[in-house]
Amino acid sequence: MDLVIDLELPRPPVDVVPFVNDLGAYRRWMGLVHAVVPEASADEPAWSVELRAKVGPFARSKRLRMVRTVEESPTHVRFERRESDTSSHGIWVLDARLDGTTTTRLTVRLQYEGRLWSSVIERVLRDEIERSKQRLATLVSEV
Repeated sequence: MDLVIDLELPRPPVDVVPFVNDLGAYRRWMGLVHAVVPEASADEPAWSVELRAKVGPFARSKRLRMVRTVEESPTHVRFERRESDTSSHGIWVLDARLDGTTTTRLTVRLQYEGRLWSSVIERVLRDEIERSKQRLATLVSEV
């Protein structure tokens, strides 16, 4: 799956980047991010992330260990799945690019292998992204 999300925000990139360069901040605006726990690591910034989607009475969760592999503040941040065990895991990449001077064009690309539980949950993901865009715009406008 490869999703690209574009959003125009009314603030400069320096005001928007705090909402995208720390996975802990995603809980404030991305409804599918259920829990984020930063990991203490000398090598790289890492987070344990739980994604949760609910359809009616059913809920599905996915846990990932994500590391920040690029931080070029305030224009580019990238997170990649990097589990600490030796098992083989599907690829997950979240790449955010911020462009602008007085306003920001935020482009987020989410790539992951396989299916996110089912086609129904993937539709829930797309719907949640649209709601999250509005929440993020509201948070950024309050800066």
